Amino acid sequence: MEKIEKDVLEVLKSDSRMPAAKIAKAVGSDEKTVAAAIMRMEKSGVILGYTTLVDDSAVNPDFVEALIEVRVNPVYGRGFDALAEDIYKFAEVKSLYLMSGGYDLAVFIEGKNLREVAAFVSEKLSVMDKVLSTATHFILKKYKIGGEMTVPSENKRQAVMP
Repeated sequence: MEKIEKDVLEVLKSDSRMPAAKIAKAVGSDEKTVAAAIMRMEKSGVILGYTTLVDDSAVNPDFVEALIEVRVNPVYGRGFDALAEDIYKFAEVKSLYLMSGGYDLAVFIEGKNLREVAAFVSEKLSVMDKVLSTATHFILKKYKIGGEMTVPSENKRQAVMP
């Protein structure tokens, strides 16, 4: 990866809506070079997409997110990839990672409510042939999303006077 691409990525990580002309000024390049670098990274799969960070619980108080630890029996000849493909096709799945440690896959899902998440785990995920076990952890409160704090970082403790 070229230096210009790395520099452009750093700027886009902090503000994906920034126009190429402004990025060019920030990285000391010209707009055409920056636009070409962005296009190359989109075509090669370095840039997967652009998103808006939203605190979904502020929009819908019943909204639920969960991390599901999944232990699996890998498929011969395909390892974990075949199972991962079966799991990431579900609309509820927002992120899926192969992990080291006590479980194999970390599945992040979203649901309109607790019942919807429970149904996904019991009716879709845990009944898959190669799934050995699951452990569901519900996200209770988010303090930081994608590098952005969701709550003020004020010090709420009173100072003790000597």
